[in-house]
Amino acid sequence: MPEDVFTAPLKKPEHVGEDWLEPKQANYGAEQNAIWDELFERQMAILPGRAATAFMAGCEKLDLGRGGVPEFGKLSEELGSLTGWSVVPVPMLIPDHVFFWHLANRRFPAGNFIRTRETFDYIQEPDVFHDVFGHVPMLTDPVFADYMQEYGKAGWKAMKYNRLKALGALYWYTVEFGLMMEGDDVRAYGAGILSGPAEIVFAVEAQSPNRIMLNVDRVMRTDYVISDLQPTYFVIESFEDLYRQTVERDFDRLYRNLSPAFTYANSAVIDVDNVVHRGTQEYLLRGGRGSGAEPV
Repeated sequence: MPEDVFTAPLKKPEHVGEDWLEPKQANYGAEQNAIWDELFERQMAILPGRAATAFMAGCEKLDLGRGGVPEFGKLSEELGSLTGWSVVPVPMLIPDHVFFWHLANRRFPAGNFIRTRETFDYIQEPDVFHDVFGHVPMLTDPVFADYMQEYGKAGWKAMKYNRLKALGALYWYTVEFGLMMEGDDVRAYGAGILSGPAEIVFAVEAQSPNRIMLNVDRVMRTDYVISDLQPTYFVIESFEDLYRQTVERDFDRLYRNLSPAFTYANSAVIDVDNVVHRGTQEYLLRGGRGSGAEPV
């Protein structure tokens, strides 16, 4: 990257190269494979009727419940035959420009570790369960798979304009915490929702959060929550709609007019919003996770 472009100052482990790829996938033991199986079983018990049809179909196509942490080579072979993507192991969160480069080349970087029993319900840094279970099934959908590649290509432009916060908000509210309409129902396709037992019910059914139809310009000006349930979720009509709103948008013009800071609070509803559900924000107002508030 050019010297005038900011990149996160992450210390690269000595055993990985400039691509940050691990030499091989971790060798998971019986306890670690059992953790995957239990996490998988818990999520699959609550996702039907709440998860996007494309996600449920992707889980079936890749047979993620075959037992234990999936082997990346086999997973990449199956995924590659569907949409040309592969899954590659990385040791930790990787720098933005490296992440974008992998996505642009249809490689999804997945954490080369799994959570412990102590962090079974919540882990701050994404592990192999979040990355593979939450993200990879969606890459079996051809349109969403193309969106992810285009997002990777768009990342370099955001870095050129020093607008990574704005592009990060778009990723957060679509890839991680996106909702979509399926008929009259709202379903989840975001990995952060799909890999968490509390978030899936809260995002789709609770009265607290706002659910607002996606507007890219609006989303990229909106703050978000990292360590708690979201006060607001954005809803797409379809993956074709998501692709059209992003890939066909003139981001050069948008970046030139964006403020370096967010414009809208994560709980805000503004006059241009197409609101599916205006939330009560009760969970947020009661103090969220730290207060022990019920996610209602």
